[in-house]
Amino acid sequence: MERSRIIGTGSAVPSRVLNNADLERRVETSDEWITSRTGISERRICAESEDTATLAEAAALGALESASLDPIDLDLIMVATITPALPFPATACLLQDQLRARRAAALDVSAACSGFLYGLAVADTFIRAGMYRNILLVGSETLSILTDWTDRNTCVLFGDGAGAVVLQRQTGDCGVLSTHLYSDGSQWRLLMAPGGGSRHPVSLEVLEQRLNKIKMLNGNEVFRIAVRAMEDACITALKHNGLEISDVDLIVPHQANARIIQALAYRLSLPMEKVVMNIARYGNTSAASVPLALDEAVRAGRVREGDLVLLTAFGGGLTWGSAAIRW
Repeated sequence: MERSRIIGTGSAVPSRVLNNADLERRVETSDEWITSRTGISERRICAESEDTATLAEAAALGALESASLDPIDLDLIMVATITPALPFPATACLLQDQLRARRAAALDVSAACSGFLYGLAVADTFIRAGMYRNILLVGSETLSILTDWTDRNTCVLFGDGAGAVVLQRQTGDCGVLSTHLYSDGSQWRLLMAPGGGSRHPVSLEVLEQRLNKIKMLNGNEVFRIAVRAMEDACITALKHNGLEISDVDLIVPHQANARIIQALAYRLSLPMEKVVMNIARYGNTSAASVPLALDEAVRAGRVREGDLVLLTAFGGGLTWGSAAIRW
């Protein structure tokens, strides 16, 4: 059977670190409050010379190097992001130019924190259909531009970063076994940035009311839905492939909150040593979080050939999903 197989991973984060002590000087909060409620100690923030496209390029180059693939061999470039470098063209087009990947088509995917999984499903479908052989998929975000640094409930959560994978059509048992995507648009108000689009275009009023920044209307409700949604998505992926939770070697969840990840592991009866968690160092990097964590796990030797790896994410939209991969 022909499958899409991940043959290379890469990641990139800005060098600038914003730790909890720095936030204590900005808003009424404390390191203890942030750590106990989110598990985050620090996050990375872009410098003026960095943006979503530059982070994507750095992560992409790492993935291409580990895949031993030249950019000219790419058939498609996809960037999952809600913080594009420009309103248009797509950040994927900028990345194609930066990499000089002249043969590749390019497009962006917007599904908030689930963006990488949505992109993975699209890439996997293209490959299974025989349309493309080599696809570069990048999750890249600069959430610092959407963060309201006066909102103590949300400014502690987000950071900037990028993660990338190279997928290749191969024959065999290893590769993406299945992907599963879900959404509930009726809950879009729970997590959003209401201003800056065509509904509320950028204006002095929008900027003064900070409507162009992230708003989370009910954090407890988001927490509850996220845990249940990712649990259901993971169970669906396992059942679809005739697998059990005991078959899972590693799970790479979206890095939104340490307590969400721990609750998910508990509900799935997975020991924490099988869970990838790097939120303490990077915070929530939206579409970048899953590929960034996956790359770190691969480079740390936590993923071995033949392992069953589960990916799962949840984000604004609301959107969520899962993927089962035989490494």
